[in-house]
Amino acid sequence: MPRVWEVPVRDSTRVRDARVAAEEAAAVAGLDERRTAAAALVATELATNLLKYAQGGTMLLDVVDPPVLPEGAAARSVQITAIDHGPGMSDVPAALRDGFSTTRSLGAGLGTCRRLSDDFALHSVPGRGTVAVARLSGSVRPTAGPAPAAPDRGDGGWRPPGVRAGGVNVPFAGAGHSGDAWAWHRDGDRHTLLLADGLGHGTEAARASSAAVEASRQWGHLPHAEALGRLHEALTGTRGAAVAVAQLDTRTGLLRFAGIGNVGARLREGDGWRALLSRPGIVGVHRPGRVREDERPWTGDSLLILHTDGLSSRWSPDPDAGRPATDPAVTAAVTIRDASSPALPVRDDTAVAVLAPVPPDRS
Repeated sequence: MPRVWEVPVRDSTRVRDARVAAEEAAAVAGLDERRTAAAALVATELATNLLKYAQGGTMLLDVVDPPVLPEGAAARSVQITAIDHGPGMSDVPAALRDGFSTTRSLGAGLGTCRRLSDDFALHSVPGRGTVAVARLSGSVRPTAGPAPAAPDRGDGGWRPPGVRAGGVNVPFAGAGHSGDAWAWHRDGDRHTLLLADGLGHGTEAARASSAAVEASRQWGHLPHAEALGRLHEALTGTRGAAVAVAQLDTRTGLLRFAGIGNVGARLREGDGWRALLSRPGIVGVHRPGRVREDERPWTGDSLLILHTDGLSSRWSPDPDAGRPATDPAVTAAVTIRDASSPALPVRDDTAVAVLAPVPPDRS
């Protein structure tokens, strides 16, 4: 079962815990000594910044798939997320410049964190707090090359945008394993995003959601409704899970969704949000006879948010979620941050996975 590291940063002793968690995650991802040291430095700097600028916050470390999937297998990355409810930043570009640091930090600064990372994104709003997400894989890209564009349909017409995905997973009560899991696969033009919520929480819930993830890697090439049927077979013998599967065909520009159990899905269409509904049931235990399927057009302004029931029932998407275009994992982290507070923490394992178009300047 995959580990998820949650480190509440309330005092300086937890900075070391964040560094150790980064080193452990790097070992799981198979990073070499040099990249492990880079991950440790990024985690240390982000944790130090939480104390210095926000009087504390939360570090989340996970091993994830890259946001843009190449054809074939892709190396997994250590994802380091820092979340706070602090005063926020009024000048994000200045904070990202090298040397923007004080004597209480390592002197590395966010600019160095960005340079060490394969992907680095920062979101900050004065009065609401800051989210930073860094991903480090086994090697450093000299420069971030353009994301793969969607293929032309061959008729000279509109070309569907490329797509990327990301997520954040928060284990309940600081547990080492989360009962929630998400996965991201590609088979040609078909991109599949899966979110699973194992029944309850703890080790057995994590075993169920992990089984869903592993099975989805085998059956991700199938249509989403058929893939859910195969997942039901794979989860038999576990306590079961709520599962949502979204598949986007970047050639046709069509998004298809199906879900079983209490996993939420919201799709932005224009200036509004559409709820995509799942059927009641538990994959691996009680599968409904018929699975509801939604098919919706996917445009350059679409955004899909999948979430488990760890979010408050009162949560609703921010009208400007993902605008301007941000890393999908940042959108997921902001969603979790804004649906909770230090006085009202998440009440269960909580995972949010986001599907978003590749920005035009990267396609």
